[in-house]
Amino acid sequence: MLSTSQYNGSLVSSYLLHKSYGDAKWRFGKEEISVLCGNFPLGALSKRSGVLRSVTNEAHIRTSDLKDPKPSFQTEKEKMLANYVPVYVMLPLDVISPENQLSKPDELRNQLKTLKKADVDGVMVDVWWGIVESNEPKSYDWSSYRQLFQIIQEEGLKLQAIMSFHQCGGNIGDGVYIPIPQWVREIGELDPDIYYTNKNSLRNEECLSVGVDSKPLFYGRTAIQMYSDYMKSFRENMEDFLEAGMITDIEVGLGPAGELRYPSYPESQGWVFPGIGEFQCYDKYLVANFTEAAYEAGHPEWELPGADAGEYNDSPESTKFFNSDDGTYLKAEGDFFLTWYSNKLIVHADRILDEANRVFLGCKVKLAAKVAGIHWWYNHPSHAAELTAGYYNLNNRDGYRPLARVLSLHYAILNFTCVEMRDSEQSEEAKCAPEELVQQVLSAGWREGIEVACENALSRYDKNGYNQILKNSRPNGVNKTGAPKLRVSTMTYLRLLDELLEDQNFKIFKIFVRKMHADQDYCPDPDKYFKPIIEPMERSKPEIPMEEILEATQPIKPYPFDKETDMNIGGNMLDFIFSILGIMKSIFFK
Repeated sequence: MLSTSQYNGSLVSSYLLHKSYGDAKWRFGKEEISVLCGNFPLGALSKRSGVLRSVTNEAHIRTSDLKDPKPSFQTEKEKMLANYVPVYVMLPLDVISPENQLSKPDELRNQLKTLKKADVDGVMVDVWWGIVESNEPKSYDWSSYRQLFQIIQEEGLKLQAIMSFHQCGGNIGDGVYIPIPQWVREIGELDPDIYYTNKNSLRNEECLSVGVDSKPLFYGRTAIQMYSDYMKSFRENMEDFLEAGMITDIEVGLGPAGELRYPSYPESQGWVFPGIGEFQCYDKYLVANFTEAAYEAGHPEWELPGADAGEYNDSPESTKFFNSDDGTYLKAEGDFFLTWYSNKLIVHADRILDEANRVFLGCKVKLAAKVAGIHWWYNHPSHAAELTAGYYNLNNRDGYRPLARVLSLHYAILNFTCVEMRDSEQSEEAKCAPEELVQQVLSAGWREGIEVACENALSRYDKNGYNQILKNSRPNGVNKTGAPKLRVSTMTYLRLLDELLEDQNFKIFKIFVRKMHADQDYCPDPDKYFKPIIEPMERSKPEIPMEEILEATQPIKPYPFDKETDMNIGGNMLDFIFSILGIMKSIFFK
């Protein structure tokens, strides 16, 4: 990774890339991959456009071709245990209050005991930047989080910790307001361009713009330096929990809602489903970046999209930019912009994950990054809602495999959402396709040889939602002779609410956990269910050119997914039994 002084953040074409392992060509089977970069000179957007690490040839082989040293399964139980998928539960957003106090510790402990009785493996929690470093730079207060982690450890649960560098509030499901640190917001009052901005100059204060990643605007520190310092302090103050193996994953927040994307569909600015959203690249730093990149590409006349890209709640066909017949996105100018826009996220993820890797080097944890499940307009040729969020994904261009390839450089897990959704439950008019999107993104991770994890996007307590999660978690079902061909590494359920713990809801949830565990008892040892063993974190892989990241835009058919899960949690008979039990309870236990 280049130092800040070496890195010129004003150009996509100024981010030095090189490889250090020779001139090996990438192949999938016998097919050589060609670079897909659009109709403009590749050098204009990728020459010196990212410090990205070496992806080994092995990481590009189909998972079915990998020859992993799988253990020898001796008993039927060992064979079935190899299909076990651990289940984590996301804790409430305000488990630590905005005032940095642990909320209702006794009640929380009882809830964790209840989860443990359901054989849940662990919990996930947001570690809010806006709480810990709220008052002044480099002044961190971890006391409430240490109290929380201690309770989690005492109840025998594992922990996934999210480095939440974003605001809580303004997104779907946010019932709490936790802003980014006050002293950062004070800087934003003087320089509002630190925030993402739409074409109408509306600022979004959820998180900082990628345009300030390398700008020393924060009392001499850049945004990435602030994130790095925060993670260093976390490691220093949570060393005992890390050494004990209680913390298994560090999910690094990379944007709004902690996701690697632009805040293109903010409810706080009037967006409602299924609006296409708006591009968020009009702060002065990103405007200057694009202007210089266009000049370097030989097209100084090209500008950022304007009114032709529509408003938050437009449909694709009502705009000039996303029109399926002759939209701007189909032309060289649109291609250039979308490549620049999406590459900014790629470089952003690479630089922050590289810092996270340095911070947690030697720790027995894994890094993770979350990608949003933007399933509306997926079946429209433009994929408009994905494009405004920064995922340059079209029918002839894979927008997700490049992200997986970047994560592979840092041994990071790709965490994806909306795995509970079915096409039949979604709007036909909005051309939603969550099932196809999940299949594409999970396959992208597996194609790149990385672990894939999943979450539900919305709370579900019904068997249909659970069965969909089960199907996506093991797309080809259980392998009764050992580890399945495809399997997510973990599933995180959103979220711990009173509704989840209600009698009938919790009974179904316990069955769901049992099915995720392949009908096996709780297993505390990941070695036994062949979850990749957590070794001390190694240094990120060597640098590679952006060209080799963009090779992953070449579409490859996703892995086939079964139509239904083979671990169904029950049907009408289960509903009938629960109904009878409910009637009996109401009669005899009034």
